[in-house]
This record gives sequence, structure tokens and C-alpha cells, in this order.
Amino acid sequence: MKSEIILRVEILHTRFELGKQKTVTAVDGVSLHLDNGEILGIVGESGSGKSVTVRSILRLLPSNAVMKADNIELDGEPVNHMSTKDFRRTCGGKFSMIFQEPLTALNPSFTLGWQIREVYKLRQGNMPSSAIQQKALEMLRRVKIPDPEKRQREYPHQLSGGMRQRGLIAIALASEPKILIADEPTTALDVTVQADIMDLIEELRREFNLSVILISHNLNLVVQRCDRVMVMYAGQVMEEANSERILQNPMHPYTIGLMTSIPDINTPDISLVSIPGEIADLGNQHQGCPFHSRCSKAMKICPISRPSWIEIEPSHWCACHLHINKAGDCFV
Repeated sequence: MKSEIILRVEILHTRFELGKQKTVTAVDGVSLHLDNGEILGIVGESGSGKSVTVRSILRLLPSNAVMKADNIELDGEPVNHMSTKDFRRTCGGKFSMIFQEPLTALNPSFTLGWQIREVYKLRQGNMPSSAIQQKALEMLRRVKIPDPEKRQREYPHQLSGGMRQRGLIAIALASEPKILIADEPTTALDVTVQADIMDLIEELRREFNLSVILISHNLNLVVQRCDRVMVMYAGQVMEEANSERILQNPMHPYTIGLMTSIPDINTPDISLVSIPGEIADLGNQHQGCPFHSRCSKAMKICPISRPSWIEIEPSHWCACHLHINKAGDCFV
């Protein structure tokens, strides 16, 4: 029987070796799952480990990275025992990634059409050139690039930011993936284009029966567009629940801080509340909660003991001592 969970990751750790005496732990014990057809949002500040988490799963790490996981399963099959070469050959075609900088992600030396056709050539090398040309044009139409016959002959610098992003989506879908990973897909785009790109991703998710991981620092975008939200900080997962519960009842002080820093056009007179301090130093191992130095509700136990991952309400998980022992004294 086919699993409803297409991707499962258990206790993922990734560190970067920066010389003999310096190690940065970018992902510190992350577990996640992705259901068939779902959009999972991973949200957090820059440096929280969002992108490194998915790059670790995809084996897209530099040579100084060390990654290990207790278990990684794709469609119910364990894959973490595979070598990187075997993983890319066996599983690589099941993933596609939309990178956050379309101008740098696209090759400036080749036309957009050429870059899409190359994916088809790699995937279906025995297909006639005329058929590949037609499939590339059809994919450009599917991602709603205007005048695709003209745009396929243009280079990335000749395209607008929105069209470049649509081109990246076309390249990603040409490999016929099961899982689409969108890493900050609306960065540097204006608000109306951002909405168009997210509408397109949701539409293509349904058309191609995709499972999607959306990475963003924008909690408002994630709760609006995703089925489930995972909040990360300093390489750890702080909270996880469906979007409605996160929006209506955030439980971790970090999630609450992210929520209160979002402007609301319905309450323009209310001042935004920023999260004080800076993100924790990933070069230091955190015995306790990595957010404790920025948390207004921190207790004595917070810097010395890592909070357990507990289910506060059905399918709503949080790692915070406030919900384990609410009787503690405040930490100063």
C-alpha cells in the first residue's frame, strides 16, 4: 500500500567544518514529513537553517558539510543509506527546486528555451528534437509566460523578474518531479507579482499532483498559502501545526514574535513589536533552548535544558519549557 507520506526525515543534523577549531551546526536534530499533495511551509529568520535542511535532504551541500540522519524515506523507501551518487541517480528526478534568485539561478549564456529543452534531453534523450521543442513551448504556456515563442529565444537578462521566476518553475516541472521545493520564490518581486507566482505554484500543484515545500522568512505568506507550517530557529524546529492553528493560536514565544512583527492593514495604529537581539550563534552548541536570550518569557531552565517536543493539542507540536512546566521562575 502506497504511503500517504511522500517524504519523511528523522533527526537530521548538518554541520559545516570551518577549520580545525570551528564548526557551525546549521541543522540540529530536525524531523519533518511531507504528505502527498500537501504544501508544507518552513519559516524563520535568515540563518535559521531552512534552506540547509532541504539542501541536506537533496545532497546539495559543499564539501565541508557533514550530514547525518537517523532515517530519510522517500515514498516509504529508506534512502539515507545511499551514496550521494546513487541518491542522485535513483531519487534526483523525484525532486525539483526553485531557487530564490532567478537571475543567478538561470544560466546567462543560454536562452530560456534552451535551458528548458536541456531538461527534456536529459530525461527523455530518445525524443526527437521537434518534440522536445514543442514540449518546452507547452511548458512555457503552462507557467503563463506571455508570447512563449518569443520568450524562449530570449536570454535571462532580457526577461522581467516575474518571467525569470516562471522560467525557473518551467525548468523545475520539466523533470516531472513528485516534490517541488520553492526556496523564497517571491524574493525581490513586487507584491502583485508575488501573488501571481504563488497562485501559479498552487495551480500547478493541483495540475501535476505535486507535494510542495515552501521556504520563506515571511510568516504571513506561509500561513496564507500552506497547509501546514514548521517554524525554525537556529537549526531547530520550534513549533509545527496546520496554518489555521498557527495563525489563531501560536504557542512558542518565537512564533508569537514573528506574528506580532507582521503589519496589519486593519490595525494601522498598532505599533509593530520587533524581536530583540540577534539570531543565536550557530558556532556554539546550545544545551538549552537557542531562543532563550531573546525570549521575554525565558525561565531558569531554558539556557541549560533543551525543551522536549510535545503535542500541545492534536497535531500541534511545540518545543518550549512554558508548556512543559509553567511554574518556573523567570530567567534574568
